[in-house]
This record gives sequence, C-alpha cells and structure tokens, in this order.
Amino acid sequence: MLLISPGNTSDMMMAPALIDAAHGRFDRLIADRGYDSNAIRDAIARQGAEAVIPSTRSRKAPIPYNRDIYRARNLVERLWCRLKDWRRIATRYDKLAANYMAGVLLAASITFWCN
Repeated sequence: MLLISPGNTSDMMMAPALIDAAHGRFDRLIADRGYDSNAIRDAIARQGAEAVIPSTRSRKAPIPYNRDIYRARNLVERLWCRLKDWRRIATRYDKLAANYMAGVLLAASITFWCN
C-alpha cells in the first residue's frame, strides 16, 4: 500500500494513517528506529500486529525487538533504491499526486516483472 503526502510532511506524520489504511493486512511491521514512537507502536498494537522497531537511544527503557526479523528490512530499502533509479520517481516531476502515483506503480510493476 502506498500513500502520497506533500514533500514537506514527515514520514512520522503519515505512518499512523498508513497503518490504519492497511487494517488487517499485516501481522508484523518492520521499521527503522526513526519510527520508534509510542503513537506508532500503539497503532500497530491496535491492529494486533507485532512492531519490529529498534528503540531510539533516547528511550530510557529500550523495547526489545527480534533482530533476525529486523534484517528483512533491507528488502524495502532495496525496493526504494530501485524505484529511485527511475528519474521521474526520484525527482517527482509530476505535479499531480495521481500522475506521480501512476508512475510509481508503473515503475514498481516493471521492476518486479523484469527481475
């Protein structure tokens, strides 16, 4: 699932909306420590899913996570790296969100099909 946000919006602001939109479609959410917030962890718990997010260094009592599962996060990072090979996606030439989303979905489909 993909949601488009304005370029000046933090990923942390969009995460709860994305989690709510994916209701019942996941049993585990893997994210980097930038997403370690109580609000995001609560949204994941409301879905009945497991949060695999390392704690930030500023958290007084670190929350344990499964390191073996966390290693799979690189798959998502590699996906976005491949999508950014498409110049139109990386620089967001399209002014309309619908056109940009169509480009992302087209690039993702071609990337998936060709590999």
